[in-house]
Parts: sequence; structure tokens; C-alpha cells
Amino acid sequence: MGSLVVAFVPGVTPGKWARIWDERMRRDRLEVRPLPQAEALAALRDGTAQLALLRDVVADDEFHVIPLYREQAVVVAPKDHPVAAFDALTRAELEGETMLEGQGADTVELVAAGVGLALMPQAVARAHSRRDVVARPVLDAPDSGIGLAWSRDADDPLVEAFIGIVRGRTPNSSR
Repeated sequence: MGSLVVAFVPGVTPGKWARIWDERMRRDRLEVRPLPQAEALAALRDGTAQLALLRDVVADDEFHVIPLYREQAVVVAPKDHPVAAFDALTRAELEGETMLEGQGADTVELVAAGVGLALMPQAVARAHSRRDVVARPVLDAPDSGIGLAWSRDADDPLVEAFIGIVRGRTPNSSR
């Protein structure tokens, strides 16, 4: 009976893959651990997580990466801000606005208080959504990518099993 730890960054929802794991790998425990990006990378490096679902990471000498999907950027604004009247915006339409750094709940709280606006991936905005803010797509802002990363040194059948699940392999398919 083995154990596998998969870290994931805010806005990523690993539930589908965790459910499939639970159905197929009953004897092996899966722990999904929410972590900020820097901590998720540190967990991969120190071995406390074997895999991580990360934002904007590319394969290199240290990690394998499977790109999974792209996310559109949104601007988060107070509910009563003029931005709320738009279905989508461009960066030029946001010129002159105070733009806050950060993508956490604390940043969204500052937005709600009227301190400024924030640009972030749509899933992150959804994860921190509140009744007093709105999120609108920014059509020409760079999108972000979600990828599954693991150490190039990994040689673990549980890591391979999770990769297979993420890639959509059926229980009977082989590599």
C-alpha cells in the first residue's frame, strides 16, 4: 500500500483526477495538498510532494511537465465599479486604473474595499469570489497555463499511475 502527494495551486481543481484515483487505486492513498506556487515547487524539490499542478511552468532539467489547459485572465473590480457594466475589456480600457499586485484572497479583499483592481487567472478569481466584486475577461491580457509537473528523477509506479489518469488513460490501457 503506497501513498502519493499531489500539490496544487489556487484555482486548480484536482477533484476529477482524485475521484478516478480513488476508484482505480483503492489500496494506495492519494493526498491532494493546496499550496501557493512557490511552496508547491519547494515540495516537489524536497520530495514532500511527488507531483504538482502548477501555473505557467515549463519542462526543464529539473522537472517533466505535461501542459493541461490554458486560462483566460480577468480583471477583478468592486461590484459598483464601471468595469462591471462590460462583458469583456481590453488592457487599454483599464489604463489609468490602480492595479494591485497579487492574486490571493487578501488582494480580492482590497479590491472589494475600493483600493484598486486586480488582474488574475479566471479560476483564481472564481476561487476567491465574493458578492461585492465582479470578474470580467481581459481579451488581450496574457493567459496562463496549468501543467502537471514532477521530478525528472522520479521513478515511482504511483507517479506513473497518476500521470496516466491525468492523460485520460483507461484502467486497461498501457503506456
